[in-house]
Amino acid sequence: MIHPDNRVHPDLDRPAAEDYAAPALVFAGEVEAGLHFQSHSHRWAQLFHIVSGSVTVETARGSFVVPPERALWIPPGVPHAVTYLQRSALRYLFLRPEAARHLPPTPSVIRLSPLLRELVLALLGHPRDDAAADGPAGRVLGVILDQLVTEPIAPLHLPMPDSARLRRAVAALAADPARTDGLAEVAGRAALSERSFERHFRAETGLSFRAWRRQARLLKAVEWLSLGASVGEVSDRLGYEGPSAFVAGFRKAFGVTPGRYFTEGG
Repeated sequence: MIHPDNRVHPDLDRPAAEDYAAPALVFAGEVEAGLHFQSHSHRWAQLFHIVSGSVTVETARGSFVVPPERALWIPPGVPHAVTYLQRSALRYLFLRPEAARHLPPTPSVIRLSPLLRELVLALLGHPRDDAAADGPAGRVLGVILDQLVTEPIAPLHLPMPDSARLRRAVAALAADPARTDGLAEVAGRAALSERSFERHFRAETGLSFRAWRRQARLLKAVEWLSLGASVGEVSDRLGYEGPSAFVAGFRKAFGVTPGRYFTEGG
């Protein structure tokens, strides 16, 4: 049972003197498809768990796709833009900066264990101020913080180059990875030779252009699959040789087939 306090979104813009007493806040709610929040940031860290639906998040480091039963970790003060791709049910955990010091300093998508999902649900059952006390809610929060450190990061991030010219060169491919632009064409948009482009691109993203393009296609595949597209349709739209080639590439990246990924939590 979710406490009524936690059906109301907390005001994260309160001045420090009027801020909530608890080190963590929780919220459960639903949002409609197409809802978009332009780039913004919070003083509180946040973990948002997509129970059903899907969302894309844009940060300076690149884009993230969050399908059902995953959660996105966003540290304090990180600007991010959010778009809900379909009607989504979600649960938020907001943490004061001092409560999140031991957690990753960069955004990431994580796969929530069944234990962590139940712990967040248990915290949602307590009044909002109870997490500040040395009682059941405070102890549940302590276990949540311990568990968050151990959760595996999901490969659902597409890094973007730091420099403006490289970002411009690959922007169209990031938006539509089914495009067939070749390396020479993309390098030309950055006014670089292919070799120079590859060198700068790897230095800024940590990936070769080929690996980055493969990652872009896989993230778009996760997005489309979460919206209900079939494996065959996704394979065809992204230019794979056939469904079996797509499934093999998906399994290599995520360790399971697309069907298992969405039925077993990845």
